[in-house]
Amino acid sequence: MLHLGTETGSRTTATTPAAKAVTDTTDAAPPAASTGGHDAEPCDLVTVPARQGLEAVDILRRGADQEAVGPVLHDGACDTLGFLVPPGTAEAWDVPGSACTRTDGRGLSVPAEPPTGDSGWLLPPGDDAPVTDPAVLRAALDQAARLIEAADNCC
Repeated sequence: MLHLGTETGSRTTATTPAAKAVTDTTDAAPPAASTGGHDAEPCDLVTVPARQGLEAVDILRRGADQEAVGPVLHDGACDTLGFLVPPGTAEAWDVPGSACTRTDGRGLSVPAEPPTGDSGWLLPPGDDAPVTDPAVLRAALDQAARLIEAADNCC
């Protein structure tokens, strides 16, 4: 399960719930930021509906920089994907249909094994897996939304 140190808020423009795998641990001491035992920087989490997120992952992986997408969490219970992005992303995140939860630099524990329950890693964290660049993610989500709209309005 992803653990946010002390959640200080989120900027939400979506009607879909945030990923269930993100747990507020306000009463607990903030965990050390880690990636399966490896040191890592704290991250924010952008949550999107699974359909749009899967399309965005495809767009990012087909792009010139195939390493443009970092770890991605799939929450089957909420039918959402969560993209790990740099801390501070939530302050300016305004993509309709998505939410960005910030950790405010208080730490994020990323397990090497998929979380239990209906959640798991679509793209697991690795030793060299950076978080997803928010500008690149925003462009991919916009393109994914246009593709989905076109497909839904076709014929």
